[in-house]
Amino acid sequence: MLKITIVAGARPNFVKIAPILKAIEKAADNGELISYRLVHTGQHYDKKMSGSFFEQLGIPAPHANLASGGGTQAEQTANIMVRFEQELLENPCVVVLVVGDVTSTMACSITAKKLNIQVVHVEAGIRSYDLSMPEEINRMVTDSITDHFYTTTESANENLIKAGIAEDRIHLVGNTMIDTLMANMDKLIDPQLDIDGLTPGNYFMLTLHRPANVDEEQKLKDMMAAIIEGTGNHPIIFPVHPRTAKTLQQLVIVDPRLHYIEPLSYLEFNYLVKNAKAVITDSGGITEETTIMGIPCLTLRDNTERPETLTLGTNELVGTDPAKLAPYLAKILNGEWKKGGTIPYWDGKTSERIVKSLLEIYRV
Repeated sequence: MLKITIVAGARPNFVKIAPILKAIEKAADNGELISYRLVHTGQHYDKKMSGSFFEQLGIPAPHANLASGGGTQAEQTANIMVRFEQELLENPCVVVLVVGDVTSTMACSITAKKLNIQVVHVEAGIRSYDLSMPEEINRMVTDSITDHFYTTTESANENLIKAGIAEDRIHLVGNTMIDTLMANMDKLIDPQLDIDGLTPGNYFMLTLHRPANVDEEQKLKDMMAAIIEGTGNHPIIFPVHPRTAKTLQQLVIVDPRLHYIEPLSYLEFNYLVKNAKAVITDSGGITEETTIMGIPCLTLRDNTERPETLTLGTNELVGTDPAKLAPYLAKILNGEWKKGGTIPYWDGKTSERIVKSLLEIYRV
């Protein structure tokens, strides 16, 4: 029996693991000797940011919740490692599967390897080469000790090969986030916002949470002013991340077109993205989803670990200087945005390829 422990710790992880769980269940139903144990580290938990994802995406209740949230980066990492070690000692497995680039990804990879358990990393090899981002450190550490790498694009493969990883350990399979999006495209939920003039294709979606954009009051104030000024007469829908809310509490940024709302569930958020005129964000994952949906996307960062969304998708890298935003918004308003195209292997079948590969590598 191929026993796999699957780790989820934060909101993006849940989107990435949902189709993998379903693919394992399908393989088992077809007679394959494979099973999983789902471990939620508890790195993030609140109903809107996490709980609803389990319900909407059909993720079963975790077999274990390590309740490791809170504290500094170091405290959280240590708590996850101590508790995950105990979990693995009590529930042995052949493989630990981690996804993405959150603290839980790195902490659980280290813990597993110290117990001589194989680690596979889904969404391996992506790089921003910006060590000021905690996620970049998590990616680099995880990939330095991973046994098999499941990648989203050729560029991720190239990053791993440059790092000295043998090609027979690198598997280009596609993007499990896109599996989830495609599986739920006809299930999206209208959040029924009470906002005048909110019609399809007539509003901007805004998300901001990265320290470079939201931790400094003046920087956030200047960025918001540029966004308000550059979006014409269109409403701006802004689901406020808890990190951003802390800074916004100190500022008074008000405009009749700017609508602050609570964080949304997965199906509600993507309903608004699908029907938006454009998305303004500093998220990485959202740039992948907008590419699949064909929605223009402006990324307020100086680098990206997802270059395919720029070269093949609908995304543009604006930077963190508010003064650079205006010409990009003008292109949106003038209908001059690029259309974007398809990305190889982003076809909704990534999770099936991952499970097939795991069975071939670890068949017992």
